[in-house]
Amino acid sequence: MNLEGKIIGNRYQIIEKIGNGGMATVYKAKCLVLNRYVAVKILRDEFTTDEEFIKRFNIEAQAAASLIHPNIVSVYDVGNEGNLYYIVMELVKGKTLKEIIIEDGVLGWKWSVKVAMQIASALEMAHKNNIIHRDIKPHNIIITEEGIAKVTDFGIAKAVSNSTITAFGTTIGSVHYFSPEHARGGFTDAKSDLYSLGVVMYEMVTGRVPFDSDTPVSVALKHMQEQPIEPIILKPDLPHSVNDIIIKAMQKDTEKRYSNATQMLKDLEMSLKKPDSKFIFDGIDNREFETQRISLNSDKKQEEKNKNGKFAKMKSFFEKHKILKVLIIILSCILVFSLAMGGTYLALTLGKAKEIQIPDLSNLTLEQAQEKAKELNLKIEVEEEKFHLEIPEGQIIEQNPKYQSNFKIKEETTIKVIVSKGQEIVKMPKVIGIKRDEAMKALKEIGLEVEIKEEYNDEIEKGYITKQETAEGKEIPAGTTIVIYVSMGIEQVQVPDLSGKTESEAKTAMTNAKLKWKSTDKTSDSSKPNGVVVNQTISSGSMVDKNTEITITVNEFDEIKTGTIYVNVKSLLGGKVEYEDEDNTEIRNVNLTIKVGGDTVYNETVSPTSTNIKATKSDKGTKEVTVYIDDIWKATKEFNFNTQTSITIE
Repeated sequence: MNLEGKIIGNRYQIIEKIGNGGMATVYKAKCLVLNRYVAVKILRDEFTTDEEFIKRFNIEAQAAASLIHPNIVSVYDVGNEGNLYYIVMELVKGKTLKEIIIEDGVLGWKWSVKVAMQIASALEMAHKNNIIHRDIKPHNIIITEEGIAKVTDFGIAKAVSNSTITAFGTTIGSVHYFSPEHARGGFTDAKSDLYSLGVVMYEMVTGRVPFDSDTPVSVALKHMQEQPIEPIILKPDLPHSVNDIIIKAMQKDTEKRYSNATQMLKDLEMSLKKPDSKFIFDGIDNREFETQRISLNSDKKQEEKNKNGKFAKMKSFFEKHKILKVLIIILSCILVFSLAMGGTYLALTLGKAKEIQIPDLSNLTLEQAQEKAKELNLKIEVEEEKFHLEIPEGQIIEQNPKYQSNFKIKEETTIKVIVSKGQEIVKMPKVIGIKRDEAMKALKEIGLEVEIKEEYNDEIEKGYITKQETAEGKEIPAGTTIVIYVSMGIEQVQVPDLSGKTESEAKTAMTNAKLKWKSTDKTSDSSKPNGVVVNQTISSGSMVDKNTEITITVNEFDEIKTGTIYVNVKSLLGGKVEYEDEDNTEIRNVNLTIKVGGDTVYNETVSPTSTNIKATKSDKGTKEVTVYIDDIWKATKEFNFNTQTSITIE
């Protein structure tokens, strides 16, 4: 169903699809009431036919909406329009934790702990409000551009009934993070979320999930039956405290896990301060040897037997042979001590696996590695076979735990290996125009490695391949790393504040912000600054697509300004004056009149040789300036008060 451009709930205008999940399709939308961008999750059609699910969905979504926390994606609204059921949520710019793990592999332990603390803080808040997430996984954790972790889909997992899971397989992406009790379909509570958080931490610090297999059922069984390889074995530089926190959170026995998120949060905080300290309580409850009450009657009966039976005879014998009594006591003490020491040694020896130096399996064939492991009482498990550019077929490419000098592991430890399939020549397929996941799958299937580069693209939808550096059909060795480019969609830019700028400055600001000027409206408001932008069609601070057009409104009105008129009488007369005396020494004065728009601003008698007569006038707009010199001369010019401050008439 194409919802782009449609309005749901009479207020949310769908802009574009930004993601897909097991339960819903996510769209970017604009709230027309509050003028802000939001994320709208539209439930898939297959879920809308389950009335019980819809009922639980509404209850859980409304409960989740009550959670206000900086590390929880806020739920704004929930509703339906016919068979269209939706949740309106905070639109968060960033990447999911799963995307970051895929791109970066092993993450730094300090960064991982800080992210885990934020998730634990979110769980702490939710659990105190009796809301259990039930689907904590990296896919449901968004890391913002500022590095803040935000947990999404709170409480929604509870709405999924067992029948819905069976029918639509929504557990496929989550089973790697299920607690043992969740995997077996038992009761789940706050401790189940903490187990899942432990799995997420495991994946962050090692780059892999603790249990993996070909089918979801096999993974679920491993959660219930197997112990994970401790993270510190896979990542020897991992601090002991972080390793212990993960192991405690992932205990199969709920009594041995953290009781609540607050406890786990405190340990996480302490691990940053004292990373290698042993402060993690293992959670084991030593209640097997409780104090027992002993009856005193048996002691009395025994004493009577000693007095009246064969023990009385022995007592009499030892009283007669006191030296022998002392020797027997000494020998008995030595025997008891020897037996105790021997038993302790055997218990420690048998109960503790021998530690050995981890072998280096590189450049060995699988058969050689298995033989070497057998000699050292270790196990080999082939985790993957893949093509390699340099390592011959059958030889070990990589081992886990990795080889390190002076690094010891216990006997019976399983070393997982990746075995080379040798070099193979493959043809590069065309991946341009298909989805990112489909492209990666196609390239992996023929043995190619993939490097993803993201770029904005105005033409190609987000998540689709825009170009490939290796041409279609080119023959290359399997194992080669192929670079492909993925569209991030149209670039989102922030609208600048144009108020107070001139029209020219506003156009420049829009161009610099990758926006376009559409048109300019005019207004005349003397209460606002003149000649500058007083309104813009998209408010400043809004995030919009690149090249979005904006119309601005510029305030323009005539202002009252003072203008100056300069008159060059001598130049205007050009000698048209008469002398008063016979000697031609006395010049007759003339009458000078200056009018602006019909108003007289100057009327004086001046010398006909005057060159700089000055008059001023305050007015607005364009006015006609007229100069009269008696009846000898008349001059007329236009004077614009808005653009000129002076005018010269000569």
